Amino acid sequence: MAPKVTAMAATRPLYSVSCLFLSFSVIFVLSLLFFISTSIKSGPNPKIFHENGINVYVAELPRSLNYGLLEKYWSSNPDSRIPSDPDHPTRKTHLPKSKKYPPYAENPLIKQYSAEYWILGDLETPIVKRTGSFAKRVLREFEADVIFVPFFATLSAEMELGNGKGSFRKKAGNEDYQRQRQVLDFVKNTEAWKRSGGRDHVFVLTDPVAMWHVRDEIAPAILLVVDFGGWYRQDSKSSNGSSPERIEHTQVSLIKDVIVPYTHLLPRLDLSENQRRLNLLYFKGAKHRHRGGLVREKLWDLLVNEPRVIMEEGFPNATGREQSIKGMRNSEFCLHPAGDTPTSCRLFDAVQSLCIPVIVSDNVELPFEGMIDYSEFSVFVSISEALKPKFLVDHLKSFSERQKETFRRRMASVQHIFMYENGYAGGIGPILPDGAVNHIWKKVNQKLPMIKEAVTRDKRKPTGASVPLRCQCM
Repeated sequence: MAPKVTAMAATRPLYSVSCLFLSFSVIFVLSLLFFISTSIKSGPNPKIFHENGINVYVAELPRSLNYGLLEKYWSSNPDSRIPSDPDHPTRKTHLPKSKKYPPYAENPLIKQYSAEYWILGDLETPIVKRTGSFAKRVLREFEADVIFVPFFATLSAEMELGNGKGSFRKKAGNEDYQRQRQVLDFVKNTEAWKRSGGRDHVFVLTDPVAMWHVRDEIAPAILLVVDFGGWYRQDSKSSNGSSPERIEHTQVSLIKDVIVPYTHLLPRLDLSENQRRLNLLYFKGAKHRHRGGLVREKLWDLLVNEPRVIMEEGFPNATGREQSIKGMRNSEFCLHPAGDTPTSCRLFDAVQSLCIPVIVSDNVELPFEGMIDYSEFSVFVSISEALKPKFLVDHLKSFSERQKETFRRRMASVQHIFMYENGYAGGIGPILPDGAVNHIWKKVNQKLPMIKEAVTRDKRKPTGASVPLRCQCM
């Protein structure tokens, strides 16, 4: 038995050492993990990435530049541009002073640009109700992927235009310009702007004239715009008279900016409610437009006397809205020629009405391309082809009933993608998980690698170096 006792005695220290070594190893690994975790939380510039979301910090602008601006709107005079302002009769009786989140304007000239309201409304919604939101609101700048600037830039511009003072393009006496300046003076003095030069800041500029006076200062930022119509003219001045086919885009670019939809003004028509359509083609709007919209007048003259083609000139008041609902729901195709800009809310009204869009605009940019394919439910025609006598009508007549049904079925499947409203007072409440707001943030998310690369390049630029401002347009 002695040898066995000796053997057991000999093996006992080895076992104890192994156990001790294993214990120390576990403690070391746990300590290391704790140290790393603590470092991430307390480090100077941590980034928290979510697999299914984007981290958004909301810049702390004064309330007077967003919801306070809405209160100012509701207490102001009627819009001088619209014969019957739908907001004016109810302004003073339907807006309690204590209301934290006022409703957005019903005035169609303003409502079509209301993306700014719904995006901020989602971010303002309590976190327990934001389970379907792609944007994750963070409360510290250094945790953010982007900085959202909560300025109702479109409402600000439209209020100035609605005053009819003729001061919009001037700076003196222009309240919109004063607000633009207030926004820029605030954000440009923050550490977040200084770190990135504004490249990771997000501005909502759905009206083509929003923040008109400070465009060069916000050019590096991520701009949410309905199209590039008004911006390209500004950029063309920077191309030093070179060919308009190759403009150095110094302010807008598909690489950094996001095309967002107008807010539709007509109600959604469910596919199950669709009925027989008697008209071939429908258009309602102003005949006379400027610049790129001159083609509209030529198209009008070509089409106005064609059988089963309805060309109506009208204004987006209550009567015009009812006429548009009836006209779009009773027509196979809806015409979308360029106006003052390449697109309009008319396109999104057509989608909600299941009226197949006919887009006549060579330079159009559309929301969420790459996520959806517009050619699956829209007809695209070049300006040169559309202006040929009889071409457009003959082309539309060539589509079979089966093809048109397929267009409408596909259109019905994407209607929700262009919807902002969430049905809650003040826009505060859960958004559509697959609606416009989430699609916008998903598009912004796609821009992050390029934006972070640009920020990194800027950091290594030597002091005093002069680098031309450019957006590296595709």
